[in-house]
Amino acid sequence: MSETSYISTTHSGHVATVVFNRPPHNFANPQVMRELLQTLEALDADNNCRCVVLTSEGKNFCAGVDFSGAVGEDSSSDTANEDTGDIAAGLYATAMRLFTTRKPIVAAVQGAAVGAGAGLALVADFRVVTVDSRFAFNFNRLGFHPGFGISLTLPRLVGVQKAAALMYTGRRLGGEEAVAMGLADELAAKDALLASAQAFAAGIAESAPLAVQSTRQTLRAGLAEAVREVNQRELAEQRLHFATEDFQEGVKAMTERRTPVFMGR
Repeated sequence: MSETSYISTTHSGHVATVVFNRPPHNFANPQVMRELLQTLEALDADNNCRCVVLTSEGKNFCAGVDFSGAVGEDSSSDTANEDTGDIAAGLYATAMRLFTTRKPIVAAVQGAAVGAGAGLALVADFRVVTVDSRFAFNFNRLGFHPGFGISLTLPRLVGVQKAAALMYTGRRLGGEEAVAMGLADELAAKDALLASAQAFAAGIAESAPLAVQSTRQTLRAGLAEAVREVNQRELAEQRLHFATEDFQEGVKAMTERRTPVFMGR
């Protein structure tokens, strides 16, 4: 039996629109990352495609990774460490390769981009948002180290000080603040998000494609290698944190929609 497909692609002129559809919250998982990577690599080989728009169906761009199968009330810390560590490792093994693809990507970020979902948005070259868009780098609030290469990609965009504040607190920021901070590039009307992102991409596609890809390669020189390296540290730290009581409490508090009470162990 074949796997369910979560990615679809449409084309308009030289712009390809890649849509992620895993309702209701578009949680990421290893299969999604594999399928997305295969799609982007296929578009790299398509000479008609000059720019990619990445978006999702439904109200949220991507609400993170669903660890509920690995962390339940009956799970021991050792089991949670092994299962969640394996989920994270499987996800990152493919996700870090997204940074090696060649075509510019414009993310149309509707609703929540949380945790790994925020990390996925940062894979893109540009982000178009609305006032209803919400970013949260909430790993520390769940009791573990940030992942998805965010330790590198977020400070690269907004600076170390702002990135540290966002990661330490895990607070949410809306679309307007994201644009003001430099995390997002354009604020669109609520009902025109996808159209605005596609127009942004079409503007890129009007430039000479070889020159654009060459310039992108220069601007992102060493990024794929650096993000893969920092992600190895992220994953090592996460594996330690997945075995802590604080991680169990963080996930439980999120499920129960309450403030976590961390004990530092």
